[in-house]
Amino acid sequence: MKKYISLVLFLSAFIAQAQAPTLKAGQTAPDFKLKNVDNKEVSFASYPDAKGFIVVFTCNTCPYAKAYEQRIIDLDKKFKPQGYPVIAINPNDPEASKADTFDKMQELAKEKKYAFPYLFDKGQVVTDQYGAKHTPHLFLVSKTSKGNIVEYTGAIDNDPEGTKEEKTKYVEDVIASLKNNQKPTITETKEIGCTVKRKAKV
Repeated sequence: MKKYISLVLFLSAFIAQAQAPTLKAGQTAPDFKLKNVDNKEVSFASYPDAKGFIVVFTCNTCPYAKAYEQRIIDLDKKFKPQGYPVIAINPNDPEASKADTFDKMQELAKEKKYAFPYLFDKGQVVTDQYGAKHTPHLFLVSKTSKGNIVEYTGAIDNDPEGTKEEKTKYVEDVIASLKNNQKPTITETKEIGCTVKRKAKV
């Protein structure tokens, strides 16, 4: 009986996640208003002069998220001055992942001196709107006359282990294309990381 209940809980969590399709290039990126680790709310409107946004779903706990942490910091440092700030969102439910509570997020952001917002997605509403499936899972968004449009989804680069000397830097290549008023040649890659942690639903 215990094995049966565990299976039901697992399948319920899996189905709940599968119900949220991932946004694709050309679709509108939903706006949001989420609490940052400094207790202030952040949305796209918080950046009136931005040309676009590097929205990355990441967390405290996943080994892949940890491996990409410095690269996310570097993306913000390089591209925020160019009009593409990083907005990090933690998609994990804190009851399902105890080390991803808001307090733990604040501790990590302080320790690593994040210069970008690290937002708490209560109820995983924004996570589901974007269809984020893993940590990290990145969405490159451009600000256009038609609204905030997704230009690219997937991985930051082709080196999830952080071991390659030569990397294909997907996000940097997409931003370079946009700055040259060109459509990116790659609009989607497979994100590699830990699955988003959700409470089991009975």
